[in-house]
Parts: sequence; C-alpha cells; structure tokens
Amino acid sequence: MSHDPTVNAGDIARLAGVGRAAVSNWRRRHDDFPQPIGGTANQPLFSLRQVESWLRRYGKSYQVSLGDRVWQRLKAAGDLRLGELVAQAGALLTRSVDAENPSSTGGGLDDELAELVRELGEQHGALTAYEFLCERYLEAHSRQLSVTRDDVAALMVRLVGAPGATVLDPACGVGTLLLAPSALEQGARVLGQELSETSAAITASRLVLRGVEARIVAGDSMRNDGFAGERADAVVCDPPFNERAWGYEELTGDPRWEYGLPPRGEPELAWVQHCLTHVKPRGLVAILMPPAAASRKAGRRIRANLLRAGALRAVVALPGSDLWLLRRPAAGERPPSEVLILDATADLSVVEPAWQAYLEDRSDQTVRIIDLLADEVDMTPARHQRRDDVGRAFAEARDRFLAAAAVPPDLKVLEQPLDQPATTLGDLIKEGLVTTSQAPPKMAADGGDVPVLTSDDVLSGGAPSGLTTMQQGLVPVQPGDVVASYSAVRVVEDGGGAVLGPHLTLYRVDARRLDPDFLAGFLRAAGGRVTTGSSRFDVRRTRLPRLSLKEQKAYGEAFRQLAVLEDAIRETSTLGQTLIRLGLDGLADGHLHPQS
Repeated sequence: MSHDPTVNAGDIARLAGVGRAAVSNWRRRHDDFPQPIGGTANQPLFSLRQVESWLRRYGKSYQVSLGDRVWQRLKAAGDLRLGELVAQAGALLTRSVDAENPSSTGGGLDDELAELVRELGEQHGALTAYEFLCERYLEAHSRQLSVTRDDVAALMVRLVGAPGATVLDPACGVGTLLLAPSALEQGARVLGQELSETSAAITASRLVLRGVEARIVAGDSMRNDGFAGERADAVVCDPPFNERAWGYEELTGDPRWEYGLPPRGEPELAWVQHCLTHVKPRGLVAILMPPAAASRKAGRRIRANLLRAGALRAVVALPGSDLWLLRRPAAGERPPSEVLILDATADLSVVEPAWQAYLEDRSDQTVRIIDLLADEVDMTPARHQRRDDVGRAFAEARDRFLAAAAVPPDLKVLEQPLDQPATTLGDLIKEGLVTTSQAPPKMAADGGDVPVLTSDDVLSGGAPSGLTTMQQGLVPVQPGDVVASYSAVRVVEDGGGAVLGPHLTLYRVDARRLDPDFLAGFLRAAGGRVTTGSSRFDVRRTRLPRLSLKEQKAYGEAFRQLAVLEDAIRETSTLGQTLIRLGLDGLADGHLHPQS
C-alpha cells in the first residue's frame, strides 16, 4: 500500500498522552500544525508521519506502539478495504499456528506491512496481537457490524452446548458465538457460515489461533447452504433481523420448511427452521429473535406447528431481543404439554436455573401449549407474567429502584484548569508504586472450583461469576486492586478469594504512596485501551498529576462517587423499565390501584 497512514484527533491524543482538548488547542495555536489530508470537517484525518514530525519538533513526548503502527497502516487503505486487510493480517498470523492452513498468506498486505504484522505476533503472541487488531476493527465499524453481547453469547452456548459437541453457527459474523468459552470445550468441533467473506475469514483466523478444530465457509446460508445434509449436536444463531430479501421467491418449495413456508416478512422463522434442519434429533438450538416474532399474526401458523411438534421449548425475553430455545424432535417422541416462557430482561442469571427446572419438569414458569393454540399463539413473555405475582413484583421493583439512587460528587468549578506536575502510569510502575499482572494466556473461566473475576463482573460491579481450575500462574485478587477490562475500570472492594480472569489487567498499588481510587479514576478518564492485548501497547502513557497521598484521596473519593453513580444509573435504567411494565400490567388487570 502506498497510502500515508492517517490518524484522527483521538488517535493523536492517545499518541501524545493528552486529552482531545489539547489537540484542538494545538490546531488553533500553531499555524504549522499538520493540515487534514482526509476525513470530514467534523472528523478530520491527519498524516501520521506529519504528526510525528510536528510532535518531535515541539518536544512533545509521544509513543507509537507497534500495534498502533500496524493499525494505522491498515487504516490507511480506507474503510472499504479495512476488513479485507484485517482478514489478511489474521491469515498471516495463523501461519505460526497452522502451517497447512491454505488461507495463511499475506495476500493484500505489502511487504513492509506484512513484516510489521509478523513482528507484532512475535512480540505479543499471535492470538493477543490479532485480538487487538480485531477489537480496533470492531470499534471502527461498530455501526456496520452487528455483534452479539458477550454475556448473551456465553449464555446461549451454555444452554445448548456439551463437552466435545459439534457446534454450528449459520450466521457467525466475526465469530462471537463460536468464540464463547463453552463453545470451545476440549474436543469441541466448530462449524460456521457467514455471508461476508471478510467476516468469515476473520472468524476462521480467530479460531485457528485458539487451536480450535473449525470449518468456516463464506456464503448465503439461505440460498447456498454450506453445510447441506450435515447435522451438529447444537446450533447457535444471531441472524439478521427484518431482512426482507432473504430468498422467499427462490425458496418457496425448500425442504427445510418442515413447519410451514415462512411468510415474506418473517425471515427469522426461516432461520429457525434452517437451524432445526442442522441439528441432530434431540439436539438443541438457541437463536435470538426480534420480540415481535413471538406474536406477529403472519407467523402464527408456524409457531403453532413448532409447539405441536414439541420443537419450540422456551421463549425468553432478553434486553433488546428474545431467545428461543428449540429441540429437534426424535422419531416417536411424545411432545411436551408445556412451554417455558420467561422474562429475563432485568437479570440474565435467572435463565439457566429456569431452563434446568423446565428440563426436569419442575418449573412454575410454564404455559400450557393447548392454551396458546386456543388463543393467538402469542408467546410474548410480558403477556404471560404470572398475574398473582404482579403486585409483589411491582413493590419489590419500586423498593429496589428507590434504593439504587445515588448523587454526584460536589465538585468545585474552576475558571482555569490547574497546572499540576504530571507523571505517567509507566513512570509509576518504574518507581515501584504500581505492579501489573495478567491471567495465564490460555486460562478458561467456565468451569472448576476456583472463583474468577470476569470482564462482565468488572463492567457490572458484580461478584466474581466465573470458575476455573487450579493451575500455575493464577493471580489472586485483593481488596484495593485496580482491575481494568476493555470497557471498564474498577477498584476491588472484596476479592472473595477470586483470581483474575482472562482479558483483564490488574494494577496493585503501594497504598502508602498511591490511592487506588485515584489511579482508577485517571485510567477511566484517559479512556485508554486496557485489555490484555492493547494495555501492552498504550495504557502506560496514561497521565496523572503528582499529588500528596492526602490530595490523591480527595480525588479518589470523587472518582469513587462517580463510579457509584454510574452503577446506580445503569441499575435504575433496567429497574425503571421493569417498574413501568409491572405498573402498566398491574393497573390494567386490577392487581394495582392508585393511592387515594
């Protein structure tokens, strides 16, 4: 590629270890600051080489990590080729893992960039290096790429997976569901198909770098089924919603429509039947569906047929979508008389116990199939909320909502920002005030007897939810440790005997000289990338003021209050939706009444 690598204002700020406001000031105050060479008026792009030259000329300290340099070189080709080049980088890195992989070529990478990619893999390990590039790619294309939430993906795979099972995802995207920990059980075999050749190639490389036996094909699963005639032990799927051009005209007589021809406007019901075609008898399917699919009139006949046959076993409401759990009927098997219908929008942790209770025929959250068939076959979870529980649930939700309230810290507004001597996290590490740790490279957090603090726990502020087995290199988590993930930073209040989970970085401070809340606040403010891969590249440039411990604690308390406020807002948002729904239901059916 002959293009000059470009950076935006945020990249420059991260490069120089300053805020975006400082970059804006440089552009206003210095006539010789590099002019934009691309982008838009609101999001200009600058030449990386020109920016580096300007920073050197003005004595501004900066650091371009190898990972950043590779990423900027990839971006220089433009958005249209970025995915293709990220896929080529993955194919190149897989050479060290799978020398016989036929796609392991540098393809569209020029010799210089290919060498940089190899060097990145050698320096940080091929898997860590590629996950860093994938994270950057997903962030840059967050509006174009639909990615399943990590917690939902892990839940789906746990519900249907089994050790050593063959798992298929017929709409695998960049591999989120297939990369969920339970999908990668020892001996598991992974199959995937994806319409985008670029995304399919990225998925294949991510799996190869994990040493997983996988076959990923590119193509339209509806029109050109890459696994025709094959059946897996389990199928997971997050299909495209509301895709009207799914092939209705061409596929009218397709043998997959065992439960009825999907209406033109119900493509998700085509995906449901496609998934059932590819699972063995008694095998399970977990598929995300738009909430309206549980009640739309056009899909009523297919829903009824799925229920009569015993194929549809559960409909679970999740935030933003529904999860359908299906089981392919075996010959001569008697279908169940009830289906599990559950609302888990406020708490995903209720799903697995409820599913297990249903499988063991002891659930109290089921609906009789005969009642659904006699009605509109409306399986909307909110409609089947147990009426006798509405009043109690509303009172509990209201109390939790009020208890979750928090107030922001009382901060003094200054006319001019303070000019304070500063240091960096890297300097604090060199001075011995901070030590860093990470989990063992191949550690799993989905089974065992040792509690694990996971990325989701850091984000939600919850207790350690993962489990692993005792092994060498585990990092115990202690109160006062600062733990950082890709999207969150948190100070541990109670380690609970847990160890540090994958994709997290632990910063342990010398409490005699450094306040942990102070450090955590500035890490969050910097917005640095603090995953296992990217923290090695740039997080050490995070800048902090040099203050006495007493002054640090004042800052730390303010940062802590903001963290509490953030948690409260997240919790009250979820509780508020639950409270509104319960209030509407209760007032409508007479279980609630306005106070006089």
